[in-house]
Amino acid sequence: MTTPALHTARLHLAPYTPDDEEDFVALFQDTRVSRWMGEGTVSEAEDRALFGRIFSKVYAQDLFDVWAVRHEGRFVGHAEIKPSTDVGGHEIVYALTTRAWGRGFGTEIAQALTGYGFDALGLTEVHATVSAGNTASLALLDRIGFRHVRDTVEEDGSTTRVLTRSAASGDAGTDQPR
Repeated sequence: MTTPALHTARLHLAPYTPDDEEDFVALFQDTRVSRWMGEGTVSEAEDRALFGRIFSKVYAQDLFDVWAVRHEGRFVGHAEIKPSTDVGGHEIVYALTTRAWGRGFGTEIAQALTGYGFDALGLTEVHATVSAGNTASLALLDRIGFRHVRDTVEEDGSTTRVLTRSAASGDAGTDQPR
């Protein structure tokens, strides 16, 4: 199964191409974005290596789905849905360039990924992990039906919230990718 393109009302999610490397690296090098991602900001070389692994490992071995997100043809973010032992199921991950913040794109991406998980992957639950300090993402996920299930204390003492949305929560078919 190869990663399909997804569409929302305003966004196009498509598999990355090698031409996306500079946009990908710029997104993950922006500390306003990367502070909420994984281990935070890493070196540019590490982000370039990560981008390379999307092709050499993730796509080549069909490990999970990962997309470049575009609005009107312009790169505005990153999205993925992947198995995670941390949550015991599939987790959605998304990040937006700062110029795309506050425009509702995060909601569109999260709904598209969740719908894809339920419809295309046949999942009964979709999870998200969010830093307790990332109030914008926590509020967004709450609005679209994710519920807090537990907290995890990280090695650095910070707290990560684990949220889950069930396919049985009613509106799984709302705002699905087309």
